[in-house]
Parts: sequence; structure tokens; C-alpha cells
Amino acid sequence: MHMADALISPAVGGALWAATAGTVVWSCRRVRQELDERKVPLMGVLGAFVFAAQMINFTIPGTGSSGHLGGALLLAVLLGPHAAFLTIASVLVVQALFFADGGLLALGCNIFNLGFFPAFIAYPFIYRVIAPPGSGQGRVTAASLAAAVTGLQLGAFAVVLETVASGISALPFTSFVLLMQPIHLAIGGVEGLVTAAVIGFVSRVHPEITGLPTSFPERSTASGLRGVLLTLGVMALLTGGIVSWFASENPDGLEWAISRVTGSDELAAPRDGFHGTAASIQEKVAFLPDYSFPAPAVPDVSHDAASAGSGRLGTSVSGIVGGALTLGVAFLIGLILRHRASS
Repeated sequence: MHMADALISPAVGGALWAATAGTVVWSCRRVRQELDERKVPLMGVLGAFVFAAQMINFTIPGTGSSGHLGGALLLAVLLGPHAAFLTIASVLVVQALFFADGGLLALGCNIFNLGFFPAFIAYPFIYRVIAPPGSGQGRVTAASLAAAVTGLQLGAFAVVLETVASGISALPFTSFVLLMQPIHLAIGGVEGLVTAAVIGFVSRVHPEITGLPTSFPERSTASGLRGVLLTLGVMALLTGGIVSWFASENPDGLEWAISRVTGSDELAAPRDGFHGTAASIQEKVAFLPDYSFPAPAVPDVSHDAASAGSGRLGTSVSGIVGGALTLGVAFLIGLILRHRASS
């Protein structure tokens, strides 16, 4: 659901930028009041893990489409909704600025759609109702599935509303929504299962983070947290650096829905005004566009022959660099907010 600027008008993009900025400010205030300092490094490592996980598109059988994890629900369970919103915002900002994944004008929409609904709607009203603190793994799995599906359905519907309200693309509401909702239902099911699996792992190593019961209370120590950080960090490194090579090449759910309506995976954005300015900034800042090395100005035969190898290298570098950037941004946000709260 990374929206491109071609879907969004300046009015809609500006309104969602404002809504997202307000939510960021509110989340910062709440994090200063309630974030456990032990979760500050977890913000960074989980941000890197979600960045890497979003690089892995998995095929949706029988559709010709693919999907990837959103990650905000997992972040909300492990960090709390306010720290989760700041962390997913860090992921999406790094993706848009340095990898040209999602438009800059649409960045407010993307953060709101992928962050607000899972963290502030699906988590408190679905996940915590089904799996209150102390619930077993069975309830956690059911809660993860229900909350992940709900969060993605709301986010997908918001994409449709924002696109139609913008009125700059030929995407009619009925056709668009009838494609977006079912494909993201399948993606939400996969996300729910992955979320439950990660929560189950964390609960065995450091149950205080998740609120799940454990038969090994002695593991609720600083060494348990170090184990969580090390494991998630290694998983992020391997996922972004190697597993990302095997991501599905099918268009993601949003691209698939657009192509079914218009016949093209992508729509052309206006090249003037706000759209042109945003595109110009992104072209200058994004040093690994589309998670690969930039194409040479004058392609040659030797470059074409080496494209497969350089493509994998570019993907690996993107996964590692992007994960490191996200880790640094999210960790720094948590560190600054905790320091301000302490002082």
C-alpha cells in the first residue's frame, strides 16, 4: 500500500501530511511519558526488521499479485501503539527518501494508512480485546489474524478513498475497492500468522515485553532482552541482505489493483507544481531507487551482461543500508524522547 504521488492531489496529500504530523507529535508526547527505557533499542531493531520484512513480497496464489508485511501491528504489540507509530513512520520515511518507495507527496497518506489503523484501531480494539495480557498463544494467534486483517482492510479502504477524493487518476471507486479489499484480505492473513509467530518467539525469550505467560520466569532478564535484540537484528540482516533476492516479482496488491482497472501497473504523475517538486527532490535524494543501484546514464553491453549479479548486489546493499538507517532513526527518536522525559 505504498502510494505513489500519481494517485494523490496536493490537497489530499497536504491534509494527510497534517494529520500524520499531528499524530507524530501526539505519539512523541505519549512515548515521553510511558516508554520503558529497555524498549528504546527494541524500537531500532524492530524498525530494521520491519524494513527488511517489507522487502519480501510473497505471491498470492491464483491472482498474479503479491504482498508484503506492513509490520505496524507487530510493533504495537511489542512497543505499544505510540512508539509503534513513530517506528513505522521511520521505516516509511527512509523508504521514500532513500529508495523512492512511495511518493513524498503521498508520504503522509502512507504513514497514516500503514501506521494509524494497525496501531490505534486494530491493536487496542481488536488485538487486546481478543488477547488481553496473560493470554495464551492460541488467543494471540487469533488476535493477530483478526487485527492484521482489520488493519489492512482499513488501510486499503483509505487508499481507495484518498485516491478517489484526489480525482487525478482514472480509478473509479467501485472497481478499485472491489479489487483492493479482497487482495489485502489475503495479505492480512499472512501478516497475522507471521505476527503471531514473532510474538510467540519473543514471549519465550522475554515475556515481559508481550504480556504472555511463561513457564520460565528466570528468562525475564536483561539477557533475555539481549537475546531478542540479537535474534531480530540477525534476522533483519539476513532478510534484507539475502532473503530479499527471492521476493516475488509479481506486482503488489495496490499495483495489481491499478493494473486490473487501467491496464498499467503505474500511473504517470504530473511533472509540474507540487508533484514535480516532490519528484525532483526524491530523484536527488534517493541513492538506491527501487532498492537497486541507479542505472548508468549510457547503458552498454557489459552492464546488461552483469545486470543479474548487480541486481542482487543492489538488493543486498539496499536491505542492509536501509535496515541500518531505519535502526538509527528509530533508536535515535526513542533515545531523545527518553532523555527528554528523564531531564
